[in-house]
Amino acid sequence: MPVTPFHLGPALLLGLIFFNYLDFPTFLVANVIIDVEPILVMFLGLNYRLHGFFHSFLGGSIAALILILVMIKIRASLSSLLRFFKLEQEPSFNRILIASFLGIYIHILLDSRMHLDIMPFYTFDLNPFLNRSMLRDV
Repeated sequence: MPVTPFHLGPALLLGLIFFNYLDFPTFLVANVIIDVEPILVMFLGLNYRLHGFFHSFLGGSIAALILILVMIKIRASLSSLLRFFKLEQEPSFNRILIASFLGIYIHILLDSRMHLDIMPFYTFDLNPFLNRSMLRDV
């Protein structure tokens, strides 16, 4: 299954554990935004790899940079929502930067362990993280 809520659980846990170092909303978004790629491939019927370019560290880095720019613009508007959930943080560029890259890279690493079509080191057609034991028929 290409899109699962699997990434949100670890993101919530790690985001709360490292709350003082990461921008919490950026980290949550970073952990799930990469799955926009397989959603578009499935719903638009694209002739493209389900876990394509943005499921690589190169593509993920580009996505992280875009996410940083977006979060810098909208982060202040999220403060009231965070305050409601008692998750107030002082937004900072460094926290947003760390949360964006870390969240996206964690997503890529988790997916790389179980999907055959991921090339985390694009343009090289290899996936050293793939756990082949998960692919056996039960």
